Amino acid sequence: MFKILQKTIRTGIVTTTYPSKPARISDHFRGRPSFDFEKWQDARPAADECPTGAISWRDTDDSRKVTVDYGLCVFCGLCAEASPDQAVKITKEFELATADRGSLILTAEYTLNADGTHRKLSAVSHGRVNADSDVQSVGAKARETIQKLLGRSLSIREVDAGSCNGCELEIVALNNPIYDIERFGIHFVASPRHADMLLVTGPVTRNMELALLKTYRAMPEPKLVVAVGACGISGGIFGENYASLGGVDKVLPVDVYIPGCPPRPQALLQGILLAVGRLREKRYDEHPSR
Repeated sequence: MFKILQKTIRTGIVTTTYPSKPARISDHFRGRPSFDFEKWQDARPAADECPTGAISWRDTDDSRKVTVDYGLCVFCGLCAEASPDQAVKITKEFELATADRGSLILTAEYTLNADGTHRKLSAVSHGRVNADSDVQSVGAKARETIQKLLGRSLSIREVDAGSCNGCELEIVALNNPIYDIERFGIHFVASPRHADMLLVTGPVTRNMELALLKTYRAMPEPKLVVAVGACGISGGIFGENYASLGGVDKVLPVDVYIPGCPPRPQALLQGILLAVGRLREKRYDEHPSR
């Protein structure tokens, strides 16, 4: 016991200061790809290499619409390798959690040359989820109530709806001394009846659909749902098929989406704190000048 105390004193504090201070990121970390749409000469090679269809394009006469969906992106970096013009670069940015699924979608419109390459950038925009103003108003009031009730403490029930366990490894790390999520008054519970938040990983397999619904229904009000990783947001690499329903929002209403494959612990922490109103959402608008 004495040796353990000695080692503890020698080691000192190891807990990260994130989010009060920026996260320390390895030089080898792959974050979100950044797109210089004005510089991009041809989106087709990157779209062909993308394993999840996060980059797609559609031609109409002499124009092309390119769509980039961070909710499908697995941060593999193949799009950057396939773009010799260096218009696509891999960044270290990981704070992509959002309450608006549409904000993860970018679109760019181009006029085309005869060989199908981009002649000129016409427009760049974020997608947005269409919602009635009444629905938005109700949602805002619900979020205010949740922030008042859960702002200082939170109980989380995690459900693996069909993941590869990559996200689970990052979620487990939240409880270690480095990330120590309990310093925020946040802890994981075994029963959904004690939970305020449902943290869901993986595409929702058809065999897990009923179990996920039962877990959600067992939670007391008010309750939050967070979709974790590319699979939880969109189905990711698994997509939608005979065994997979796709993203969590195919089954449950989702409050916050956390992109990544898997999202690192700080990204998870950002999304969880965003859900209870203890962090502001960050926006990454892609400008032609970038």
